[in-house]
Amino acid sequence: MLDRNRILKDPEMAARAFRSRRVDVDLPGLLELDARWFDANREWESLRERRNALSVEIGKKKRSGEPTDDLYAEVLRINEAIEKSDQLRRDLDGQREEKWLLLPNIPDASVPAGEDESDNVELRRVGTPPSFSFSPRPHWEIGATLGILDFDRAARMSGARFSILLGAGARLERALISFMLDCHTLPRPDGAPYRELSVPYMVLPESLLATGQLPKFREELFHMPADDLFLIPTAEVPVTNYYRGEILDEADLPVKFAAYTACFRREAGAAGKDTRGLIRQHQFNKVELVWLSTPEKSMENLELLTRDATEILERLGLPYRVISLCTGDLGFSSAKTYDVEVWLPSQERYREISSCSNFMDFQARRAQIRYRRASDRKVQLLHTLNGSALAVGRTLAAILENYQTEDGSVVVPEALLPYMGGISRIPPDPASSRP
Repeated sequence: MLDRNRILKDPEMAARAFRSRRVDVDLPGLLELDARWFDANREWESLRERRNALSVEIGKKKRSGEPTDDLYAEVLRINEAIEKSDQLRRDLDGQREEKWLLLPNIPDASVPAGEDESDNVELRRVGTPPSFSFSPRPHWEIGATLGILDFDRAARMSGARFSILLGAGARLERALISFMLDCHTLPRPDGAPYRELSVPYMVLPESLLATGQLPKFREELFHMPADDLFLIPTAEVPVTNYYRGEILDEADLPVKFAAYTACFRREAGAAGKDTRGLIRQHQFNKVELVWLSTPEKSMENLELLTRDATEILERLGLPYRVISLCTGDLGFSSAKTYDVEVWLPSQERYREISSCSNFMDFQARRAQIRYRRASDRKVQLLHTLNGSALAVGRTLAAILENYQTEDGSVVVPEALLPYMGGISRIPPDPASSRP
């Protein structure tokens, strides 16, 4: 959520920011609604002050034996006015709160200007895409040949956009999760490790409001109305909410959390996109990293967070690139985002496997996560950051495609061998070639 005072103080700055994001915002209408609420609130407070003054006056007249009928009549009239005024200010407050909650974050000055993903800026490429003496196959064909990936039976159980991993495929997924968590949570020479959390997969609406999924993205969420609970679309939601409503000490920052969860998304706006394979599923697994930072260090910490995400790809030997999203392609809550994209040989292109974002105080204001500065003990909002490290299904897909061989088998990356129980190569399943 944006700082109201910042917007009210410089509405033209806000208007420029929203235009840069290609977002249509009726800022004059919002400011006019805000003004109406302030007027209604002042009237309500004025009426209450008048009622209090009358109560004092009635008490004086009673003690002196003077008549008070006219004052009591005025109090009754004021009570009716207060009730109407209170209802008006509540209605206006609900309207303005809804509109404020739909305002996206303001891009950081370092974000490149642009209209859409075609204006994103590539920062670096790491690793060389493999060359094959054969035509590389997509991961869903490879998985079927290996007998480790089953979409048909998953669809029979749950419908489209679900998958089943079996045998060595399930083992490979479990290996990836353990490998990623170990990379992030075990002691390391270049900084404190992440603290691992195991969190609920269902959350209350307040948690999604805090991180920005509600109210804007309600149609993307799986909701259980009987309990008013939502399945999490990402571990970012419960992990960021861990300290919701609390005040931390500056000495405890940065806080670095890592969590593995299943994630659930309706993909309501993705009709026709990536209908095959593991790229866009209703249910998928992910290891998420969340930072809570002082404002002064948050941009520096975004670089460190991105480094931690890309380290996984480097250890797995997967080619990738990092791009800086332009203003027109930023996510709703983000002030700055780096997308990490892994190479998929079958598509001859890089595909997103992680987004590392600095939300600055946008989520912290919604969640009221604050810290007490060491210098003057003043309490202020901290900054939140998060990134996937990594999306497990997409990583598995990238391994199948980049490590495929001409005989149909897939080589297991060296970094995963300690987790694979002696499996170094996944061969084709003879049953997959049977009529």
